[in-house]
Amino acid sequence: MSADSRFDGPGPDTKWSDALKAGRFCIQVCELCSSSQFPPALVCRTCGSPSPKLVEASGRGSVYSTTTVRNRVGDHNVSIIELSEGPRLMSRVDAVSPEDVRIGLAVVTEIVTYQETPILVFKPEAAGS
Repeated sequence: MSADSRFDGPGPDTKWSDALKAGRFCIQVCELCSSSQFPPALVCRTCGSPSPKLVEASGRGSVYSTTTVRNRVGDHNVSIIELSEGPRLMSRVDAVSPEDVRIGLAVVTEIVTYQETPILVFKPEAAGS
């Protein structure tokens, strides 16, 4: 056992990946200052506390920025999503054409499998949900 228990067992990335494989999208919340962060890290990026805890996220957010990538295979979007909890992450918005992805669009998470690996994407939030 090491002097710092954060280094015992799987690291924050592995814990996050394991949660995603189990169908859960999680972010870290600091037990000291309550700030949320993504991607997972060993310490809180706000206060430096060694106690960020992995918790299930709401799965809701909005498009902060977006761009359309065009290639011979087909167009797709790359978007920065601002989660309801505050952190931002890069992903894509599925279920609509890239041209229909707009800044401010309300989205919800969806875990899909790509080459046998679960990945996090977003889809527009249905009206009234």
